[in-house]
Amino acid sequence: MAYEALLEAARHMIDAALSGMPRVEYVVEPARPGFGDASSNAAFLMSGAMKMRPAELAARIAERCRPGGLVSGVEAHPSGYLNVRADWDVLSGRIMESCMSAGYGGGFGSRSTVVEHTSVNPNKALHIGHVRNVVIGDTISRILRKAGDRVTVLNYVDDSGLQVADVVLGFTQMGYDTEPPPGKKFDAYCGDVVYVGVTERAGDDPGLKEQSRKILADIERGDTESAKVAAEVTRRVLADQLETCWSLGVRYDMLNYESQVVRSGLWRTAFGKMKEMGMATLAREGENAGCWVIRDKVIVRSNGTATYMAKDIPYAAWKMGLVEDPFTYREYGAQPDGTMLYESVLEGGRRMEREAADRVITVIDSRQADLQKTVSDIMERFGGGEYIHLGYEAVTLSAATARTLGVQTHTGSQMSGRRGIYVGADQMYAKLRDRAAEETYKRNPDMNEDMVDAISRAVAVGAIRYEMIRQDLGRAITFDMERSTRLEGDTAPYLQYSHARARRILERAASEPDYTGDMSVLIQNKERAMLRLLGMYNIVVGDAYRNLSPKVVARYCHDLAVAFNTFYESYKVIGAGDLENARLCLTGAFCSVISDALGVLGIPAPERM
Repeated sequence: MAYEALLEAARHMIDAALSGMPRVEYVVEPARPGFGDASSNAAFLMSGAMKMRPAELAARIAERCRPGGLVSGVEAHPSGYLNVRADWDVLSGRIMESCMSAGYGGGFGSRSTVVEHTSVNPNKALHIGHVRNVVIGDTISRILRKAGDRVTVLNYVDDSGLQVADVVLGFTQMGYDTEPPPGKKFDAYCGDVVYVGVTERAGDDPGLKEQSRKILADIERGDTESAKVAAEVTRRVLADQLETCWSLGVRYDMLNYESQVVRSGLWRTAFGKMKEMGMATLAREGENAGCWVIRDKVIVRSNGTATYMAKDIPYAAWKMGLVEDPFTYREYGAQPDGTMLYESVLEGGRRMEREAADRVITVIDSRQADLQKTVSDIMERFGGGEYIHLGYEAVTLSAATARTLGVQTHTGSQMSGRRGIYVGADQMYAKLRDRAAEETYKRNPDMNEDMVDAISRAVAVGAIRYEMIRQDLGRAITFDMERSTRLEGDTAPYLQYSHARARRILERAASEPDYTGDMSVLIQNKERAMLRLLGMYNIVVGDAYRNLSPKVVARYCHDLAVAFNTFYESYKVIGAGDLENARLCLTGAFCSVISDALGVLGIPAPERM
């Protein structure tokens, strides 16, 4: 788009100036404020080969440059960098045209990509730690779709693990009622009451642990009473978990079930292949005697049951399209955004064509890095494409938020479903929604209840999602409710408020902006700063796409909101005379781009706050 065209024009100009000189792989990129509109390290990189100081060589290259088109000039910086100036009389209009065109920011991707995320054991409600996985996975999917990839989003349901077996044990042998008390969701009841109660008692009773292992074996066989109970527990818990995810604006394409992977024959196929290739070996002695292992990791226990890793390998092969598809598919149900969610079944469904994946992205926390590296290596040995583990660090609560939510834990404590130390995602969402509603009523006492509810939901979703992705994924985050809902600073409500503020300006204007008008009148520094950021949206999405980094888009949204508010607080828009239309266009372009960028982050952009 427009700013990319400027960078390309600058590269052509520099290429011509370098004629006859040694070739290097140099960069032309958007410049930092105060250093022109684009900059290049060509002279800096070539100085050694040319036996010249970078500043001296930069001056020579600058003299040989012939500006034109989108480029108005080039200057040598003492550091050796080349600073390129844009012809803003031309570039301003081009940026405005890009901002208001359909699909701005995307259209450059073309790969078939599978993203797996969420994958929470169906024995409990989602806690705030799980939400980081959900939000990262959904945001990555949105970035890929925005770029133009064909994306399939999977939720892998671990319905044949020990945690489900513990809940089945509680219902079938320990007297727990199968219905939750009034006002409590089934997923929260299973996790808070049944699962925690069973694990506490099993800690002092080895017999209960053995019973749970027997139930697990029955579940894996699939033709037992325990398997039927497990299927019903999974169905009810999963329905509640999906409601939680949907409330955060998340959507999926397919549900897969671990029990089906085990029974489908996928595991036998993958296991046989690993033995044939010498990857899996039978341990004859030591603590793993009688177990099948890969690199000292147990994949099949001595009692014949498969470990978590063992089940992950055939599923990874299926995701990559390396094995014949044993599943048929049926509709699970419509999602809030109107799309249909499908689930795999072993019988009774219909066949669906699946495109081979160019890459598979699995979102799992960083503690699984070693296991995921092993799976990736196995997929490479199997002849698969790119298998990416997208890891992330934990979520903790600030001391103030823990006190507010009644969590008796210290700052920095991680969530633990087994110990019952966690904050449910539903609980957090409800608290944030209530805080947002209270603040909205304070600011707008005459606003109707439906609008307050819509705004409070949008703010709660934004606050949660933004906090999960605004920092590096490899950095643990401390979630603070008060900070996350502020209307200033690096928060989602600040971004949402900025969008709503701009919308109100456009509503108050006497006429619609004419985006084909003269934009060369936008000559003030703060106007140019906004134009520059607006013109970089394509570049930002490309950066986020290549690096699988939601933070890049989050940071861009914040920078853009700051630039808009600085612009609006510095200059008159309505009533600005000959400048009014251009400034209204700038305001409209901001609305268009930031609402789209927020959409990439899964954050609503309300028109009122």
